[in-house]
Amino acid sequence: MSNFIITIDGPAASGKSTAARLLAQKLGADFLDTGAMYRAVTYAAMKADTDLSDENKLIDVMESCEFDFIPENSSMKVFLDKRDITELIRDSQVTANSRYIASARKVREKLVQTQRQFAANRNAIVTEGRDQGTVAFPDANVKFFLIAQPAERAKRRLAELEAKGKAGSLEEIQKSIEKRDQSDMNRNVGPLKPAQDAIVIDTTNIDIEQVIEKLYSIVTERGYKTD
Repeated sequence: MSNFIITIDGPAASGKSTAARLLAQKLGADFLDTGAMYRAVTYAAMKADTDLSDENKLIDVMESCEFDFIPENSSMKVFLDKRDITELIRDSQVTANSRYIASARKVREKLVQTQRQFAANRNAIVTEGRDQGTVAFPDANVKFFLIAQPAERAKRRLAELEAKGKAGSLEEIQKSIEKRDQSDMNRNVGPLKPAQDAIVIDTTNIDIEQVIEKLYSIVTERGYKTD
């Protein structure tokens, strides 16, 4: 199979990252975690004490650093100048600051190029984000857009925190998610929206296993053949 691309977009905590990873595993495809790319640039900029609101300085950081994104066991390892930062980019402050990177047009354009290069070197990928079906891969073979009610997404995010031994307020998490939704939908570059030909799936009342089965069924119907 040659360059079969599946995109999964959606708002925060809609289940797209988990779905993309598990679907890639089920299909025998590579997983492209675009969120990790934005986090990696954020981490590098923070490490260099860069003004995150200065787009030109962010570009300087990107050009002065070596980033490597390597698929591994239905996951993706992230390296900065040969150093494994896969876990470091999950820091809460990195997460909070990644919005600066997401809003910087020139940075997004460079990262989209990186995403396309990643895909070009692989037979099949499942990629997730907020603009994969609209900007990065408008000609993808199959496009999904996952949604879920904010209250349900907040519960999922709280469960993730608790699983890591961290505390959180359900009300504050929901407010944060709704604020992020507005920011993602209203930004000028790569706004969050489903592609015209995307298949929208509401995950509010179905578990991840049901989501994967639904996605897998559609992908195989569209011509994907597993080995």
